[in-house]
Amino acid sequence: MILIGQYDSPFVRRVAVALKTYGLPYEHNTWSVWGHTEEIAQYNPLRRVPTLVMDDGEVLTESSAMLAIVDDIVGPERATLARTGRTGRDLQRLAAFAAQTAEKAVSLLYERKLRETVFPLWADRCRAQVNETLDFLEAERARRTTPWLFDDRLSHADVVLATMLRFVTEALSDEFDLAGRPALKAHSARAEALPVFQDASQPFVLSQPK
Repeated sequence: MILIGQYDSPFVRRVAVALKTYGLPYEHNTWSVWGHTEEIAQYNPLRRVPTLVMDDGEVLTESSAMLAIVDDIVGPERATLARTGRTGRDLQRLAAFAAQTAEKAVSLLYERKLRETVFPLWADRCRAQVNETLDFLEAERARRTTPWLFDDRLSHADVVLATMLRFVTEALSDEFDLAGRPALKAHSARAEALPVFQDASQPFVLSQPK
């Protein structure tokens, strides 16, 4: 497999953590969406990351779809990041909130850094969406007494929550922090201490359009 994208993307990183957790080898291609647009387009016409090229040449886009397929490939006994039944539905619910928070943070970053003139209404809306959803996720994490969100094992929701938090607090450090969100801060620290997170890690750097 080939995973295209840099580890400072919360979406690329969540896929990398899953592949490493499952022991699936992959080649990591560090193309960025701005610096290597046409190179990515050779595999993915959307020119997005993550892009996952399977061993048979099939190309996948969108991180949650990649994870569903990877879970299916390794089978239920090895897919330790997945959950079923009611817990599985809760996993999907929280993972979606975390992933969409990351998406809104990306929108705010691009609005602030890539546009010559910031559109205040859009920036304020993205800022409010991120802040209020962080507060929601803080409450969700704080009310749970297990080491991870559902039990004593890492899940896909735990992973994307942590990769989102790393991205938000690095890429927009002047906008968001975890000082008033102790449950999220502890979750982030616990995840970042794991070898699979450390092996798929890089400081955030904003790539500029050519």
